[in-house]
Amino acid sequence: MFRRYCAAFASAAALWSAAVAAPADQTLHVGEATRVFHPAVARYWRGAQTQALVTTIWYPADLTNPEVTHDIGAHDRPFFHGHPAAVDAPLSSARAKYPLLVLSHGTGGTADSLDWLASALAAEGYIVAGTNHPGNNAFEPMTLDGFMLWWERATDASEVLDGVLADPMLGPHVDRDRIGAVGFSLGGYTVLELAGARTNLAAFERFCASPQADAICHPPEAARIHEDPGAPALTLATLSPETKASRARAGNSYRDPRIKAVFAIAPALGEAFDSTSFADVSIPVSLLAGEADVTAPVDTNIHRIAGFMPKAKVTMVPGAAHYTFLDTCLPAGFERLATICKDNPGVDRDAIHAQTAQRAIDFFAVTLPAGGT
Repeated sequence: MFRRYCAAFASAAALWSAAVAAPADQTLHVGEATRVFHPAVARYWRGAQTQALVTTIWYPADLTNPEVTHDIGAHDRPFFHGHPAAVDAPLSSARAKYPLLVLSHGTGGTADSLDWLASALAAEGYIVAGTNHPGNNAFEPMTLDGFMLWWERATDASEVLDGVLADPMLGPHVDRDRIGAVGFSLGGYTVLELAGARTNLAAFERFCASPQADAICHPPEAARIHEDPGAPALTLATLSPETKASRARAGNSYRDPRIKAVFAIAPALGEAFDSTSFADVSIPVSLLAGEADVTAPVDTNIHRIAGFMPKAKVTMVPGAAHYTFLDTCLPAGFERLATICKDNPGVDRDAIHAQTAQRAIDFFAVTLPAGGT
């Protein structure tokens, strides 16, 4: 889908890709629009500058609506390739109803950081809605509450689902029996919560205080948290009442029964789950990560999660690291964001994107079938 700026594909990855069928000929263009949802639940206590759920929608558009090339970032120096889109085009009239996927980005990212995936799904006939999680996105300072209170993201996703279903253009054309979720990194954790997984916050905090603590306890995005230099040192006693109340409900179920299948890419926070966490997960789950992921180390994240979910489909991608699953970088991105733009030698990010998108398309075709219930 995207182009250039990575090395040649390694032989192991080539073998992996050979097993994946190429996408069918595209019969739909990709439409893109923005919605700003204002749920009744206030988010001011997260400290976020933006309280609304600013949401990008990718959706099928007719071929008569031309796609316009656009990259992601500042207009004069964009950081990432973006898929061409027909901005604010009407929803395609090819079908009466379309399946819907809610999308959740990783820590400190944006919905647009998964444009490669969302646009591929939209071209296959899915409406995809991804919000920028308040207090934890790249468009404004990241806050401590936005960073720490991961389970609140599931409520964001459910409220975006509410908003899309109520949207006068999109809502009447959503097949409400075919709704799923897809997420990356902390967004992978989020969609597992939407499936019914429950967080064990105390277990995660014990792990991170132990000699076994690994990179998941110190994500690089934490350096971007905006803190008041005059604020007292953070302890349980100094947390706000709202933060304490959120922590108290960390282990609640955030299952959204409207969601019938989830696809989690490089899911994080595996140590926040235990053997009881997935007792209420009854929908199909697909887990995918790179074998070379050292940001969400595979043993304590995807493999740990998969160990608790023997029925989950698990795919490991040779050579791929954590940030391989973000948009492909342009030169300005390589200059400013080397950590997330540089892949391991022999890894072709574009090829992995195409293969991963096809994995997601194939998974949802089976788990959200047309005419299904």
